[in-house]
Amino acid sequence: MIWTTRPRSEFGSLRAIKTGQGPLVLLIHGVGLRAEAWAAQIDALSLQYHTVAVDMPGHGQSPSLQGRPGLSDYTDAIADGLDTPALVIGHSMGAMIALDLAIRHTHLVRGVAVLNAIYQRDQAASDAVKARANSLDGVTVADPSGPLDRWFGDTPSSERTACRAWLTDVDPAAYRLAYTVFAHENGPDPAALAAMSCPALFLTGRDEPNSTPAMSEAMADIAPKGRAQIVETAAHMMPMTHADEVNGALLRFAQEVRL
Repeated sequence: MIWTTRPRSEFGSLRAIKTGQGPLVLLIHGVGLRAEAWAAQIDALSLQYHTVAVDMPGHGQSPSLQGRPGLSDYTDAIADGLDTPALVIGHSMGAMIALDLAIRHTHLVRGVAVLNAIYQRDQAASDAVKARANSLDGVTVADPSGPLDRWFGDTPSSERTACRAWLTDVDPAAYRLAYTVFAHENGPDPAALAAMSCPALFLTGRDEPNSTPAMSEAMADIAPKGRAQIVETAAHMMPMTHADEVNGALLRFAQEVRL
């Protein structure tokens, strides 16, 4: 697939790719990326749904948040762009935001699909991600080799090339802010997850070392209307690398939600 830049429209104070007609589907990407990371999902979902892929604050064409934001600030900035309930789909940090939307802005979320989400990292994983956050100075562009190797191994691909371009283009200060939030969050509060009323799909890759299958299964067990699905041979960037499997799962879930 060719990962080309697509036109943007306003989405509250942010910017987003908007296409298709029908019930609303909102896509939220992860740290360091941009709305184009959802290109394969945009193309599939927009055949049936009004599909909006938002640039997270400080990413793509969206302005940064001020001060020292927390997860709720990212969530609220995205919620401000919603004027009708949506099926919300998030990946990585975007999955954290999607869950926070479903928990705190229940009137805006008809269902939530949570892709490659962390939940209760162990101490070693927590220490490692915090160390990566602490290494960022917010001035120089971070070396993308670490995340690229974690996501793709050492195999060349168009997906790896696209992610390298996005990671080196993102504003270093905005990246540091977002990555610090990502590193210090440890997934939803179990009680809040247990009270979440909307349908929830927890989707991750079988070969995902950080947002593990066990994490998705644990969240699905707690959420009253939750279920987990594991994509075989997939790792962290499965929306790009395993688009057919991910698209199929999302389209089936959209039908279950009855958008």
